[in-house]
Amino acid sequence: MPREIEVKSVLNRKKQRDSWFLDEYTFNPYSSCSFNCLYCYIRGSKYGTNLEKSLSVKTNALEILDRQLFNRAKKHEQGFIVISSSTDPYLPVEKEYEITRGALELVLKHRFPVHMITKSDLIERDFDILKKIDSEAFLPTDLQQKPGRGALITFSFSTLNDNIGKIFEPGAPPPSLRLSALKKAKEAGFYSGVSMMPLIPYITDTTESLHHLFSTFKEADTDYVMPATITLWGNGKADSKTLMMNVINKHFPELYPKYQKFFANSDQMPAYYREAFYKKMKELGEEYNLPDRIA
Repeated sequence: MPREIEVKSVLNRKKQRDSWFLDEYTFNPYSSCSFNCLYCYIRGSKYGTNLEKSLSVKTNALEILDRQLFNRAKKHEQGFIVISSSTDPYLPVEKEYEITRGALELVLKHRFPVHMITKSDLIERDFDILKKIDSEAFLPTDLQQKPGRGALITFSFSTLNDNIGKIFEPGAPPPSLRLSALKKAKEAGFYSGVSMMPLIPYITDTTESLHHLFSTFKEADTDYVMPATITLWGNGKADSKTLMMNVINKHFPELYPKYQKFFANSDQMPAYYREAFYKKMKELGEEYNLPDRIA
């Protein structure tokens, strides 16, 4: 069972708008994440090796969010809110607590635009509220033309293979369910796309895998695809680098020496790899006519 906590603030304002996700604010209804993705940047000793065991529910989040949104709205400071930035808004506990759904009702009330980032098909439950936000939110002046929408939905993928997904994202819904939800979001008329952050070197970034990803998302009428390579931190037992190296050694032992070389003294892949990676992403984006940015 998750731990129930009370917090003093839930709406975080950024110093400047994020160029990828357009958020000026972030809201996280939960702390830690039961999807337990091994590469996640929040990994570390604070949450332990199994993020699900450290999951917390912010039971007073809606009361505080209502007040904080009111204070921003009266100053006409409506900007995109990303739900969520450091956990997923549609963890299994959301079915019981419905904090994400309650937050969307408040976002609608105060007419903020929202950007939902998720690995879960549970978001389909909230399409009704998101449709209202999409049409009623106040948008910053420079975003009124593009994207020109009050609700953005981004689905996170590192692979389309359910078996590979289970290895690296053991607690998350399988990619096949995410893809189905993406298609339904597009069919419902949402401005919706994909975050391929991260792709996994020599496993999900192969030429065959990349063409499968881009062609599948193109067929789903995706509005954008935002790719990024992997970053791994730390040498502690709960750090992403350690967890990923252990899994690579277990499931892809032929790649383990490469990963050892790449990440022995760095948290990123080598510069030559990153340069080639983004060149290839640009080429694929042009080939499939899929923008790498929302706006």
